[in-house]
Amino acid sequence: MKALKTTLAILSLALIFSFCSSKKEKELAVMAYYVPSKNYPLENIPFEKLTHIIFSFTEVIDNQMKFKNESYSQKLKDLVAYKKKYPHLKVMIACGGWGGCAGFSDMANDPKLRQGFVKSTMDFIKEYNLDGTDMDWEYPGMRGAGNMFRKEDTQNFTALMKELREGLDAIGKDMTLTFASAGWERYYDHIETLEVMKYADYMNVMTYDLAGGGSPYTAHHTNLGAYTLDDLKGTPIYEAISKSKRKRNPRSAENIVEYCKNLGVKPEQIIIGGAFYGRAWKGVEPENNGLYQKNKGVWIGWAQYGNIRDKYENKGGFVRHWDSIAKAPYLYSAKDSIFISYDDTESVKLKTRFVKENDLGGIMFWQLTDDTQQKNSLLNAIHEEMVEK
Repeated sequence: MKALKTTLAILSLALIFSFCSSKKEKELAVMAYYVPSKNYPLENIPFEKLTHIIFSFTEVIDNQMKFKNESYSQKLKDLVAYKKKYPHLKVMIACGGWGGCAGFSDMANDPKLRQGFVKSTMDFIKEYNLDGTDMDWEYPGMRGAGNMFRKEDTQNFTALMKELREGLDAIGKDMTLTFASAGWERYYDHIETLEVMKYADYMNVMTYDLAGGGSPYTAHHTNLGAYTLDDLKGTPIYEAISKSKRKRNPRSAENIVEYCKNLGVKPEQIIIGGAFYGRAWKGVEPENNGLYQKNKGVWIGWAQYGNIRDKYENKGGFVRHWDSIAKAPYLYSAKDSIFISYDDTESVKLKTRFVKENDLGGIMFWQLTDDTQQKNSLLNAIHEEMVEK
């Protein structure tokens, strides 16, 4: 009897060790949103540094998943062909995107139309031999860019995700279902977060565009670090927020992750985002090197990281600065009064480290072909930090 107890104890310890080891060795996701570009050919993509690549975008057209740009059909086939060389790679299809969500609300509000969309999505996945789909509905129950929205979107989004999950499971192989969620709290008032997470593998939190081009004040648009209103004291943006009737916490990846965890989302289902592009404002006063200052509008609404590094980072009068609280870089040209917020290799490494230290699901980024193809790219920085023990 004593020998049996000893044997059982040893077996129990072995099982515990095995479980801990498997949990520790769970692969973190590195997801690249991908828009084809002639300037970044497929053969140059370092697929070995990715777990997922999400082809962007299809739209809801006539209540079906379809390409608006038909030339994308062959480009997706060309991408999928790389799975032969990189069998670990999951290729997914995104639907929607900013300005591409007009069809979601009406489709999801009618059970028959919703079922038809789900069927078309499954047919699409089978036709192209894909590994899942990402719903980029911006936003259920809220105004986006030309999208219809209604209060029923909240429950309808849950129903859509449930039916997509059922459709994917019926295909009979390991399929990934994700959705793009906002990096600010109000979004989560309009979805049934925990219900949706029963069906999604991950929520891809868009921890970028935290400050938009239309903002009258400069700010970080993709900062990891949480800062408080006290950190803004003495700046014009502090005065504006203090006088505003609509109070909100300063945005950051750290804040929104903590918020989602407090809602009950499992950390391993949370993916945070890196921005492979910058936002730039003009007419910015030089105080605080342009940070949190008034501006006179957009200078560049979308600046690819590759161009930022080639043309502006410590070049042409622009000086790189580092905000140790927000854990984010920015550029300022006192000569031209221009401010640029962006991610660089230092900030994406910190985001990746944050993912590892907080047992999150991984990191994603928008979007791959905005990266430099030189040696010290943003994707390389993510990969180096991801494999660092």
